[in-house]
Amino acid sequence: MQKSEKNGGEEAAPSSVPAGAEVGWRGMAATLPGVGIALLPKLACPACWPAYAGVLSSLGIGFVNYNPYLLPLTALFLLLAVASLGFRARSRRGFGPLALGVVAAIIVIVGKFVLFHDPTMYGGIILLMVASLWNSWPRRRKGNNSCPACVS
Repeated sequence: MQKSEKNGGEEAAPSSVPAGAEVGWRGMAATLPGVGIALLPKLACPACWPAYAGVLSSLGIGFVNYNPYLLPLTALFLLLAVASLGFRARSRRGFGPLALGVVAAIIVIVGKFVLFHDPTMYGGIILLMVASLWNSWPRRRKGNNSCPACVS
């Protein structure tokens, strides 16, 4: 900062925004991404959704009906999970986890959307978790378990 003899103190650095300038709609719109990022944890939190539903219902706005989208979204995410089990299956645990994952995905879909039976759906979810753990479990190395110095 530079010394000013007029004020006897330090002079402020010049600002890029002129003093007294009004902030227009563009300046306000520039703050929206920051506000969105600040609200993201609250909007993505499932525990907060009932509060939002209550506020919107009190204003007379009914919450969005998500039932038509539930089956396609569930099928899509189950397909992604099963595809991840099949990705490089030969180099991991083979096709056993993939087969178990396919059976588990079918059980989840049937339990949730055909039978409307929650224990069946949860059983399918548990099977899918077992398939995922089975797929991620490290393989033992084949070969001699002794140290190289002991091999003659």
